[in-house]
Amino acid sequence: KEMEKDINEVIAICNQHNLKVRIIPDFLHFTSSPMLIENIGLIPVISQQSLPLEEWVNQLLKRSFDLFFSFLFFVLIASWLFPIIAILIKITSKGPVFYKQKRWGLNNSHIDVYKFRTMFLNSDSKGLLTVGNNDKRITKLGYYLRKNKLDELPQLINVLNGTMSLVGPRPEVRKYVNLYNSEQKSILDVKPGITDLASIMYYNENEILANSVNPEQTYINEIMPIKLELNKQYINEMSLFTDLKIIFKTFIKLINS
Repeated sequence: KEMEKDINEVIAICNQHNLKVRIIPDFLHFTSSPMLIENIGLIPVISQQSLPLEEWVNQLLKRSFDLFFSFLFFVLIASWLFPIIAILIKITSKGPVFYKQKRWGLNNSHIDVYKFRTMFLNSDSKGLLTVGNNDKRITKLGYYLRKNKLDELPQLINVLNGTMSLVGPRPEVRKYVNLYNSEQKSILDVKPGITDLASIMYYNENEILANSVNPEQTYINEIMPIKLELNKQYINEMSLFTDLKIIFKTFIKLINS
């Protein structure tokens, strides 16, 4: 009440001197998302600005691009590459060709994410993070597949079945999703993806963790917050052009590595 009285007095003084008044509303502590000022009748209302993926046209473009690219990949590349990788996995270590892990995606719902198996059986019981070339759980073939990101290719199956997109926040395991604050959970409002801005920045994440005294704490306190900020940036700026740019940067990163 006291602040409202002070503001009214300032406005009155400015009006007497024909000065225009601009007031900065104190709502930034609620959210850092883009805001929009609208009028409902004569009442100004501050609301969160709609995100690009809330528009049905953008949703249609993104899904069409996902299906086209994935289908093209399976016809031109996966038809011969997948059998080769599958045979190599079977003859170099015991266990299935594919590895399926529970992750959390759109609307905080569970999805099964597919990868080529790069570890020995039951390696999950020894921890969820991998720590570079020193991780004894990874097979010899697995090191090569991981280095070239070939282990991620089966996630195109997830893209085809609609649980993932080509570009979007990488899906996390429940252990780390439980650490998200209310604002960070906004990344669960979109489909997870195979690649994103964070994947490009932390392309060598395993090596970073390998050089850490405490890899778990390094990931939670240093890497994960930056990843989430990059994911929030993508959600606010998402477009077909943005997706193409991220895919291009991913390919460049793969080639340079």
